[in-house]
Amino acid sequence: MQNLYSYLPLSQFRPKTLYLKPNHIPFLSLFSSLSSLTHSPSSISNASLSNFLIETLAISQPQALSISNRFSSRKSLEKPHSVVQFLEQLGFSDAHIRSSVLLSPTILFSSVDETLKPKLQFFQDLGLTGPDLGNFISKHSHFLCDSLEKTVRPCVNIIKKALVNDRNNQDLIWVLRRPYWVTAKPVSRLRCNIAFLESCGIVGPQLAMLLRTRPWLFFLQEPALRNLVSRVVDMGFPIGSRMLVHALFTVSGMSGETFSKKIELFQTFGFSEDECMQMFRKSQHLLGASERKLKFGLEFFLYVIKLERSSLVSWPTCLSYSMGKRIIPRYKVLQLIERKRPLKKEPSLLTYCIIRKRSF
Repeated sequence: MQNLYSYLPLSQFRPKTLYLKPNHIPFLSLFSSLSSLTHSPSSISNASLSNFLIETLAISQPQALSISNRFSSRKSLEKPHSVVQFLEQLGFSDAHIRSSVLLSPTILFSSVDETLKPKLQFFQDLGLTGPDLGNFISKHSHFLCDSLEKTVRPCVNIIKKALVNDRNNQDLIWVLRRPYWVTAKPVSRLRCNIAFLESCGIVGPQLAMLLRTRPWLFFLQEPALRNLVSRVVDMGFPIGSRMLVHALFTVSGMSGETFSKKIELFQTFGFSEDECMQMFRKSQHLLGASERKLKFGLEFFLYVIKLERSSLVSWPTCLSYSMGKRIIPRYKVLQLIERKRPLKKEPSLLTYCIIRKRSF
């Protein structure tokens, strides 16, 4: 068996008065002169834009200087004024506009009618309006710089198709809020990765679940995604298995170091590598439990209940249940039953753990 550790692929002080000696004054005058030269208008390549950013958008001087120097040739402020006015009409707050410009200064020189209106109308049609639209764009203004027809619309259509039962586009908007999709070629990444996952049997609701919970997987380079799936397959989850998507969900959410520590934890309790793999195949969510929870559960079942390791290998799901809300309360009920002995055959704790709350 391949080594398991290789399976995972990231006071406040009172101000003091400063007394200056007369011979210090010439030096301070020289320093002041140098400072004024550093920030003089002649050192700003686009002073009008810098002043606009500071006075209209309340952007700090260093940030305004940085942006204005990037657009030194854009002397006219007609477009910046029209862009700000347009965003205000849509319900953007001053903070929304400032954040949008800081993230993507290029939008200041975009055409309102040809560029901004169609893109923002597109997001309004998805259900984002008023402050919601302003809040969304203020954190993702790169959408206003991407091509609507070549990037934004195709990505949204692909995601909408993969998300089933998303009537109000809530899941779609949630995925768009993630930073993962901003890649050099998001459209081709999405298409290739979705096609690959579907070829592995992850389709329909399973694909939608994975997109909602692990959207970054869909924007990995295809070799990286294939490598992750192959590692899950090596753990015993075959292509086409209904459990493959759950194993991929769990394994992709942890680092290799975390995975190794969990394997070592089970081995300290006497479980072999083969037994660990059997347990993980039967209960994929077991890997998602914290080390502290797993350790407490193993100590309780093996040392308090004195359960055989083979029983845990057969029923590993009990280690995923809440110890405080499910396992221990039901154990106390079992103790009470044992003291009164109302039954000829006493049920095991595992039976109490597995049955549903209503049946219990």
